[in-house]
Amino acid sequence: MMTYLKSLCLSVLVFGSAAQGLNAAESVRYLYVAEPGIRNYTEYGGHGIIVYNIDRNYEFVRRIPFSGLKDDGTPDNVKGICGNASTGKLYVSTVQHLICIDLHSDKTLWERQYEFGCDRMSMSPDGKIIYQPSFEKDYWYVLDAESGDEIARVMPKSRSHNTVYGNDGRFCYLAGLASPLLTVADTKSHTIAKTVGPFAASIRPFTINGDQSLCFVNVNDLLGFEIGDITTGKKLHRIEVQGFNHGPVKRHGCPSHGLALTRDEREVWVTDGHNSHLHVFDATVMPPKQVHSIQLRAQPGWITMSMDGKTCWPSTGDVIDIATRKITHRLTDEENRMVMSEKILEVQFADGRVSTVGDQFGKGYAEK
Repeated sequence: MMTYLKSLCLSVLVFGSAAQGLNAAESVRYLYVAEPGIRNYTEYGGHGIIVYNIDRNYEFVRRIPFSGLKDDGTPDNVKGICGNASTGKLYVSTVQHLICIDLHSDKTLWERQYEFGCDRMSMSPDGKIIYQPSFEKDYWYVLDAESGDEIARVMPKSRSHNTVYGNDGRFCYLAGLASPLLTVADTKSHTIAKTVGPFAASIRPFTINGDQSLCFVNVNDLLGFEIGDITTGKKLHRIEVQGFNHGPVKRHGCPSHGLALTRDEREVWVTDGHNSHLHVFDATVMPPKQVHSIQLRAQPGWITMSMDGKTCWPSTGDVIDIATRKITHRLTDEENRMVMSEKILEVQFADGRVSTVGDQFGKGYAEK
C-alpha cells in the first residue's frame, strides 16, 4: 500500500509540472500506457496513465492519475483503453469501472460503474458509441460515450471479453471466453447480424482486416492463430507456430494471447508466451507463412501497432521497428521500473490539440 501511495503522490506532482507540455505549438506523437495493465501488478509501472514522447526516443513526459480503485483502496486491473480525436476524450476500463478523461486537460470527467462489471471495450470511429463488454457475463453494454449512459444490450451469452469496432463503424465484433464463435453486431440496430466460425476453441484476442472480410483469432490451446471468412462465416485456416515448444505460460492460460496485422496487412504478428517471443508471418500468401521470430524481455500478452505502420508495441514494453524487426527501446517509468502493459494507445497532437488517436487492436487498414 505504501508503494502505491508513493506512486500516486508522485503522479500528481509529475502531472502538475508537465501537463503544459501538450500546449506547445507543434505536432507530436505520444504513447499512453495504462497501468496496472497486466492484471493488478503495480510492479510493472504503478498506477495511472504513463505518457511517453515517441518523437523524443520515448522520453517520459508525465503520469496521469485516475481512480479506478478496488474497495480496499488498491488499483483495480485495467481492462481496456480507447479514445477519439473528434471528442478529445480518452476512456479506460477496469474490472469495475469505465473512466472518461479529457485529453487536453488530463482531468477525469466521469467514472461509472456497471452492474456486471467491464472488460475490453471498443469505440465507434466517430467517438459517439462504446461497446463495453460486461466482465465475463452474458452481454455487451452499448453506451453513449458522452455520458456513459446505457443505450442497449447485445447478448451473445459467450462470457463477454474482447471487442473490435470495424473501421467504417457499421459492425462491431464480439468475442467471449466461452464461445468458439465470433459474433458480429449491427451497430445501427445493436442486434446480432451473424457469427463467424466455429473455430477450434474459445476465441481469445482477435483482429480484423480493413475491409472486414477476414478475422484473425487466437484460440485456447493453440500456439498460433486461425483465420475466418467474415463474409461466409466459415473458418478458413489454422496456422501453428513452427520450431518452438509448447509450455506453461504465466497469464491468460493460452499459448498465444495477442496478435496484430501490420497496417498494410502484409504481415501477421502473433505472441508466444512460453518462449517470450513474437512470431512474424507473411500474410501476402494464404495461409500465412512464418518468416521471423523476435525474442522479448518477458512473456507477451498483447500487441499494438503504430498509426504510421512503422512500430510494434508488445505488452512487454519492448519497442520494435517493424521494417528491421529490431528492438529499439524498452519502456521504463519515472522510477526506472520496467513498464509493461496490455493497454496501450497512441495519441497525436498538433498545435496543442488532439489530431489523431490510434487503436488498442492490431487492425488492418489496407485499401482494396
